[in-house]
Amino acid sequence: MKKKWLIGGVAAVLVAGVGGALVSGVIRLPGSDAMAKSDPKSAPPKKDKDGKDIKPEVPLEFAQREVVSPAMARLPSVVEFSGPLVSPSTAIVRAKAGGTLLALNVAEGSRVAAGQALGRVDLAELSSRVAERSANVESARATLAQAERTHASNERLAAQQFISTIALDNSRAAVETARAALNATVAAADTARVGLRDASLVAPISGIVAKRHVVPGEKLSAEQQVLTIVDLARLELAGAVGTHEVSRLSPGMAVEVQVEGAAQAVSGRIARIAPAAEPGTRSIGVTIELPNPKESLRAGQYALARVTLPDDSDRLTLPLAAVGKTSGQDHVWVIEGGALARRMVTLGRRNEREGRVEVLHGVTSGSQVLAARFDNLREGAKASVMAARSAAVASASASTPSTLK
Repeated sequence: MKKKWLIGGVAAVLVAGVGGALVSGVIRLPGSDAMAKSDPKSAPPKKDKDGKDIKPEVPLEFAQREVVSPAMARLPSVVEFSGPLVSPSTAIVRAKAGGTLLALNVAEGSRVAAGQALGRVDLAELSSRVAERSANVESARATLAQAERTHASNERLAAQQFISTIALDNSRAAVETARAALNATVAAADTARVGLRDASLVAPISGIVAKRHVVPGEKLSAEQQVLTIVDLARLELAGAVGTHEVSRLSPGMAVEVQVEGAAQAVSGRIARIAPAAEPGTRSIGVTIELPNPKESLRAGQYALARVTLPDDSDRLTLPLAAVGKTSGQDHVWVIEGGALARRMVTLGRRNEREGRVEVLHGVTSGSQVLAARFDNLREGAKASVMAARSAAVASASASTPSTLK
């Protein structure tokens, strides 16, 4: 009887202990000191079809500097074209007659003045020709003098009727023939003298010797190149512009030219525009005139010309970095209703230097557009813009190292 009472008492104590544990929310497992805390509000995590836990979606937060709204602005357009610098005042000194080059007094890079003697050519053959034609002149002059004396004598004889009129006419014709022969020989002698004078190597313009084509001792032929002289006081940039852009250009427009190797851009102007397009290229030649008083630029340098055309109206614009491209279609990412959305846009005028582009369709002035391209963005993902205070705190927290206590 006493044993049954003890068993009943132990059972009652166990029931009371379990009930108390359920009320207090703590269950002590037999043989262990660990306690599991029960939370009636907690729910088991959701599972996917493979039985793995589905993590709750974390909303994306963007700083205010990462989100922009389309703004109205003017976009000056820029027409660019490039090409080499050339010197329009370039002269090639040629040998006017054959002969041996005896001396060349200038080297490449030497500065010369117009009319300066550049070298000497052996012109013995040409000098002999001049002397021969001068002698022909003296001979023709003597022949004319004899014909004139004969004609004068015939005139006296004809007055006394000692000769016929036919003989007098013949003597007069002889005088005219002799006079014409003299004029021809004088002209031939003058031509020979001009050839001798031009055969000497003389600088036709002032400038710098760009290249020597021959060396002393070489046998020259007529019209052979000897020297190239370049005047660098004025240079030109010869470029080409597409037919769709040339209508906006006109002679006299100011141009900014960046020369390869030069630290600063130089100013020029459009000198002339070709009247027709190049066959097969659909481009029209444009020539830029560049003053070069200090001769700091050189012919042959490559240069890029920019013509800035002002804009006459305000346009809805976005940063170029905000526009992406998918399958050839331009798009931007916007935040609408707390979620990301991709919007296809139609672009217009762009300005690479300002980094902005005109948006014709796809967004409005109140749209919240991501200002840069982000990877792994998903349509419909939750997104928001951090307030200025929260963004500042997050930035400070990220830059401050944690301290262990």
